[in-house]
Parts: sequence; structure tokens; C-alpha cells
Amino acid sequence: MREKVLITGGAGFIGSHTADALSKHGYRIRILDNLQPPVHSGKWPAYVLNKGFELVRGDVRKKADFLKALRGVSYVYHLAAYQDQRPDFSKFFETNTVGTALLYELIVEKKLPIKKVILASSQFAYGDGKYQCVHNAHPSPMLRRTRKFFYPEPRTERQFKSKKFDILCSHGRIAKFFPFREEQPLVPTNSYGLSKEALERLAFRLGKTYGIPTTALRYSVVQGPRQSPKNLYSGALRIFTVQALSGKPITVYEDGLQTRDFVNVNDVVSANILALKNPRTNFSAFGGEVFNVGGGKAYRVLDFAKLVKKITGSSSPILIGGFRRTDTRHAVSDIGKLKKLGWRPRFAPEKSVRDYVEWYQENF
Repeated sequence: MREKVLITGGAGFIGSHTADALSKHGYRIRILDNLQPPVHSGKWPAYVLNKGFELVRGDVRKKADFLKALRGVSYVYHLAAYQDQRPDFSKFFETNTVGTALLYELIVEKKLPIKKVILASSQFAYGDGKYQCVHNAHPSPMLRRTRKFFYPEPRTERQFKSKKFDILCSHGRIAKFFPFREEQPLVPTNSYGLSKEALERLAFRLGKTYGIPTTALRYSVVQGPRQSPKNLYSGALRIFTVQALSGKPITVYEDGLQTRDFVNVNDVVSANILALKNPRTNFSAFGGEVFNVGGGKAYRVLDFAKLVKKITGSSSPILIGGFRRTDTRHAVSDIGKLKKLGWRPRFAPEKSVRDYVEWYQENF
């Protein structure tokens, strides 16, 4: 009999694409989703219907719902999450972290024969990441050669208001950014990132203690069709596309020079499949294994806005300004670790934009 996979949050963007791919690989699919607004309307979206998926409406915060969904499955993709930048801080941990703890609790308590858990983590766990002071102002040649690495705290409101958006070293100079690597310290800037850091730590510890293979995938900014236009957290593609197609100004925060490594949802799905099939993703010295899943190339947000404007054929002006306190200046991941296992991002942002625009125009 074909093995069954549970995908929590499976009616969502990444989950539904993963369900389609796993089904083609011969797995039976069970989806657990609460279908709550604003992402959903309380009904199953058309793209998960009539595909032979078992659809279970329930909440990962409720023990009975989660246990019902876990019965009889071999693998779990735990993708359900609360995403936003609002100040309802406790909800991030209630859903993302406690929900993950409940997953392991049920596996252990009910002795469920789960072969592997694959967790959706986030690039947001890194915060602003690793920087280096590279100025050569010191009179001593030896000290000029000493380049200090540091992990910055979030930028202050005063800095934003003065339009000094770059990360500065202690000498007030622009510091050098290094792409995120899996082994570096995590310094999240918001509750979403903090909840993802926490769920990784507890999953790795519990997975190692109880022999449950666990893989966490730290996604970069994922893009493509089925990304709900009602989800305020879904990022630049949704925001820019909706604005461009409605003739409203395309709003770019800060100075537009901040960078992101946008990754196509199809590339994320291929990483998800690899995590299930490759045993080298199971364990590490930390308990579980963690991999960055990114696009492999940094794009300026302003350039991405211009790309959306071009593809949509919009006459909307691009307005630069404003800020969000918990945004990171640069968010680009080093994907070398996952590439060593044979994975490569194949699709450029142009495909993500074209596919999303086509999907949006057909459905809204």
C-alpha cells in the first residue's frame, strides 16, 4: 500500500504545491488545515479538490484535531503557521511553537510510527544576520587588518526616520553583509522569527531524544501562484502585483536598495521532496538537520518592483519610502549546504511573477 503523508497547512500556498508533487510521486495525501481568514474563506480552495486528497479541517493547536490527522500516516510536513508582523506576539508561539511541541508530544504519547517530520522554518530566524566592519580608519596597520564580525540588533526607529537604512558598524560606517549560513547564530527581529527559532530548537531536541528524524527548511521569500492576496504577510510579489493591476502606486519601503533572494515555489517543492527522500537530511549533532532554501541570487527590491511593473504592463508609479521596524535590511541565504545534496534553484523571479500574475487575473 502506498504510504500516506500528512501536510499541515496543506490548503495553503506551499502546502498545496507540495501535495500535488507528492501525489505524483505515489504518496497518498492527507491535508490538515483550519481554513481561517484572511488566507482562506472557510472553504477548501478549488486547487485541492477532486485530486484524491483526504481533507481534514482542524487546528494544530487542538490535540484531538492533530491526533485525528496523524493516525495512519508515515511522514509529516508541518507547514501550518501564523504569519504576520502585528503585535499579537503570543499567537505566533501558540500556533507555531506550541503546535510543533504538540506534534512531537502526540508522536511520543501515542507511539505513532512516524518515519520523519519535515518542518517549515524561515529565513526570518536569522534576523539581520552576519556583518563585518571593513573600514580602514585606524592608524595602526595591524588594527586596520582586523575586521570585526558582528550580528546587529534591529535598526532603531530614529535610524529609519533619518533615512539611514544600512547596517552600520560601531564606527558609523556601512558594514558588509554576508549571506546567511545554517551554522551562524540566530538573532530574529520579530515574533515570527523568534517562534521559528524556538520550534527548531524544540523539534531538534525532541527528535534526537525520541529517535524521530527531523528536517527544518529555512525558506527565503517564496513566490508563485496560490499565494493568497488576502495574506498581508505574503510579501513583495503579492503587494506589487495587486497595486500594479489596480493602477495604484507600487510602494517600496526604505530606499529600495535592500536585497532579497526570492525563490520560486517549484524550487521549494523540490527541496521538500528531497528532504523526505534523502536520509542525509535526517540527523546532525544538533538533533535534526537544517537547510536554507533560497533563490541563490540577491535582488534589489526596487528592481523587483520594476520587474512586476514591466510584466503587468502597469502604468503605476513606483513610490519609494516608509519602513517597517522589524524588516531586515538584507535577507539572502547561502544555499551551498543543500546544493551538496544535488538540489538547485531552477526558476528565476520572472517565472514567479508571470505565473502569479496569470493566476491572480484568473481568480480575482
